[in-house]
Amino acid sequence: MDVKQLRYFVAIAEERQITRAAKRLHMAQPPLGKQLKLLEEELGTTLLERNRRGLELTVSGKLLYKRAINLLSQFDETIKEIKENEEGLRGVFSIGTLTSCIPYLSKRLRYFREHYPLVTFKLWEGSPSYLSQLLEDRDIEIAFVRPPLANDRVSMIQLDREEFVLALPSHWAEDFSQTAIPINEIGDMPLVLLRNGKDIGYFELIENECRRLGFEMNVIGECTNATIILSLVADGIGATILPRSIVASILKI
Repeated sequence: MDVKQLRYFVAIAEERQITRAAKRLHMAQPPLGKQLKLLEEELGTTLLERNRRGLELTVSGKLLYKRAINLLSQFDETIKEIKENEEGLRGVFSIGTLTSCIPYLSKRLRYFREHYPLVTFKLWEGSPSYLSQLLEDRDIEIAFVRPPLANDRVSMIQLDREEFVLALPSHWAEDFSQTAIPINEIGDMPLVLLRNGKDIGYFELIENECRRLGFEMNVIGECTNATIILSLVADGIGATILPRSIVASILKI
C-alpha cells in the first residue's frame, strides 16, 4: 500500500462510483478498479460493497478511510513544510481558543506576526471538548484552553498561572476594605458565574474549592459569556469570580 493507492481509495470512497472517481483523478476507469482490487487483496478484506446507491464503505473501509485522510493530510503537510522551509515560512496557522484566552493569545499573535509575516492565521472558538476534538481531527494545530481538560489523547503544556478576582457591584465595595478576600467569605454572596456547557471549567473549580472548605456557593445565575456577566454585576444583580485577565480585558483596566 502506498500514498497513490490511498488517494485512489479516498476518491472512490467519496465519489461512491469508480467512473466518477476516475474522472476526478484524470485517469482511466480500468486501472483505478484494478488498484482497488490490489489494495483489497493486500489487506485481505473487502473495502467497498455495491448497493443501489453505488459503492458503500464496509466497516474495514470506514476505518481505512479515516486513517487515509489523516495520513494524506500529514503527507501533504510535510511536503508543504519542506517547500516553505526553502522559500520562507508561509501558510495558514489554525488556532483553537476559548473566548477567555483571547487576552493571552492576542499578545502572542502580535509577536508571531512580527516574526512570520507570510503566515496568516485562522481562529476557531469553542468549548474545551470541541477544541480537543478539532485537535484530534487535525483541523487545528494548537488550542489555548484553561484547565482542567478531560482528554488524555492530546498533549498539554502549562503556560502561565493567574489569579481569580472577585468582581462586585460598586455599591457593595464599601463593605470590603481589604484587597484580598478569603473565599470562605463569599458563602452568602449572590453569585453569577461563568459556565461553559457540559465542560468542566471555572464553575466546577470554584464549587469544588468551596465544598472542600465546607460550604456551598449561593449561585443565583449562570452564563456562558463573561461580558454579559460583568454587565449584570455592574447593574447590581450579583458578584462574580473570573480570571484577572478576562476582567482586565473587558473593563480595559
